[in-house]
Amino acid sequence: MSEPRVEPRWLEADQQRSWRALVLGYTLLNDRLDDDLRRHANISLTEYEILVRLSERDGQMRMAQLADALAHSRSRVTHTVKRMESAELVERFTSPDDGRGVIASLTDKGWQLLRDIAPLHVEGVRDHLVDLVSDEDFAALGRVMNAVADHLIARHPEMEIRE
Repeated sequence: MSEPRVEPRWLEADQQRSWRALVLGYTLLNDRLDDDLRRHANISLTEYEILVRLSERDGQMRMAQLADALAHSRSRVTHTVKRMESAELVERFTSPDDGRGVIASLTDKGWQLLRDIAPLHVEGVRDHLVDLVSDEDFAALGRVMNAVADHLIARHPEMEIRE
């Protein structure tokens, strides 16, 4: 015997408008930032994020930690890093600590590319997001998305982000 169907808690009209605005705005923003990076530096937004994450860790980190920090699957990050390795932006090597983990490391070319394109990316983030809203609204957006991330990470411990 099947369980009785429970009616979903439908979004109210203003909640639905906000939800759709979030989805559309996020999609358009990511597409624009990705397009800017592809046109000016021939790299994707994901590749840029990998450069940034590595730079924040003195230029290197374990591949598993990198995948966790990006909230991407390990296979997706491995595929992207392989492509970046072919472009000589990063290199990979076995961890000297335990011989099992793989370390991704920025090359000199990767560091230089990051220095060259970071201003473009930051200006895009400012032009298409930060400068469009008040400081209070931007801070509220940060709090909302942190709450979402915390909630989803808590429900999926394998997605724990290690900073």
